[in-house]
Amino acid sequence: MTSQLSAGPGPDAPISVPQLRSVTFKRPAMSDHGLLDYATRDDSLMWSRQGEGVIGFGQIARFEATGRERFALARQWWGDLTSASAVQDDLEVPGTGLIAFGAFSFSFSSSYASRLIVPKIVVGRNDEFSWITYTVTDPHAILTLEAAESELAELLDDYSAEQELSTGIDQLITGQISEDYYKDSVRKGVEIIESGAITKLVLARDAVAQLGAPIAVAQVLRQLALRYADCWTYSVDGLIGATPEMLVRVRGEIAEARVLAGTLDRATAPAGDTEYAHRMLVDDEKQRHEHQLAIDSLTEQLGPLASGMDAPAEPFVLQLPNVWHLASDVKASLAHRNDGSVPSVLDLVEVFHPTAAVCGTPTKEAGRILRELEGMDRGPYAGPVGWIDTHGNGEFGIALRGGVIESPTSIRLYAGCGIVAASDADAELAESWAKMRPMREALGI
Repeated sequence: MTSQLSAGPGPDAPISVPQLRSVTFKRPAMSDHGLLDYATRDDSLMWSRQGEGVIGFGQIARFEATGRERFALARQWWGDLTSASAVQDDLEVPGTGLIAFGAFSFSFSSSYASRLIVPKIVVGRNDEFSWITYTVTDPHAILTLEAAESELAELLDDYSAEQELSTGIDQLITGQISEDYYKDSVRKGVEIIESGAITKLVLARDAVAQLGAPIAVAQVLRQLALRYADCWTYSVDGLIGATPEMLVRVRGEIAEARVLAGTLDRATAPAGDTEYAHRMLVDDEKQRHEHQLAIDSLTEQLGPLASGMDAPAEPFVLQLPNVWHLASDVKASLAHRNDGSVPSVLDLVEVFHPTAAVCGTPTKEAGRILRELEGMDRGPYAGPVGWIDTHGNGEFGIALRGGVIESPTSIRLYAGCGIVAASDADAELAESWAKMRPMREALGI
């Protein structure tokens, strides 16, 4: 059963929701691979890091919306759905019980429909135990652990075929933005920054991977999860990737975010120079300036919603297989509202998005300028992707280092770079290629 809304009539308009029955059971410990053992279907929903997280199968309810009110409408739909549903969850930890996977467009003007999807089966794992959640619409269905495991086994038996990593005819072609157009946009962005209109601008470009065989999504996800274990591997309805950036995680009254701004391609590093990343990132004025803009933007938005905050003064260097990043982890205690509640993860997603790290500073003016300079619809690229449970807990990353599947053999890849006054067009183009490397490797291109 699905519940859909294609265009926002307004956040106060009634939205039809199904009545669901959901039950969660504790399961034995998993193997060392964790959730990767369950990443066997191309149509699965996934959010995983270092073998932990959640993976979903099937679709029991669905919401879609476009426009400025997409976040508000999603919150309303999720609230109405959970209120109408019978949820049995004796574990009551983040990710257990009824959950929805979500992917939102970067821009309110995008033609991409933001969505929430409730799976029929969810398998989850944290650092203590694993679980299975079984959700149905049938009021007479028997919801037992045996029934849930039987349904899961049937789903896993219908696994997706794997492919050779390269067919020899795979290719990467120019997308909406050519290399020359991108470099010209970077130069124009620098001119705008030098005029004083904005401080930072994040410009993105795309490329299309055309494969000689159908995309083996589950195989790609496993490749990403194994190679980029410190990233969050995601899959939501054709949007796939492995992001290093956590937009916001909410667990009870604690909110956390990982901010990245400042990038260095590891392929350019001199052999044997162990201080190269620190020197080129931590000690570099341009990189530190770009990073501080992103931190300031986040803490300014989070401040009114928090009763306490820990934002470290010094960033650290995050080492990934393709790049190094300047990174900072911000943690806050959420302030109680008048009714005693704290903001949910979807509340904070709307407040934080878009961040300075994917848009610019100040974000409103930077957003207007990047729409003019980029000349493309980002769709869900750099938008929020993740999950939410019935208690408002959840994790939403920024949809980076990924792509959108457009046909069985075609996927559009995206990458963006932070532009400041000291930016060089050729260097930014090279950085964009480095950021596409995780998907190119996983696809075998």
